[in-house]
Amino acid sequence: MKARVIITLKNGVLDPQGKAIEGALKGLGFDGVDAARQGKVIDLDLADTDPAKARERIAAMCDKLLANTVIENYAIDILG
Repeated sequence: MKARVIITLKNGVLDPQGKAIEGALKGLGFDGVDAARQGKVIDLDLADTDPAKARERIAAMCDKLLANTVIENYAIDILG
């Protein structure tokens, strides 16, 4: 089973990388970008066959290692 975890900073958390991306885009002439936020994507290949159990295990992985839940949110997509 394949899964994708999308991790983003919570609203209100400063994002210096996002600000740098925003500035660079404007510097390259890409006008109209009001804001940019940076995040990360983690793709997992799992031996699980039950999507519900896989989601529970991935949530535990996120809570313990993959995401800093104090400042980050995560979303889990089961891809099949």
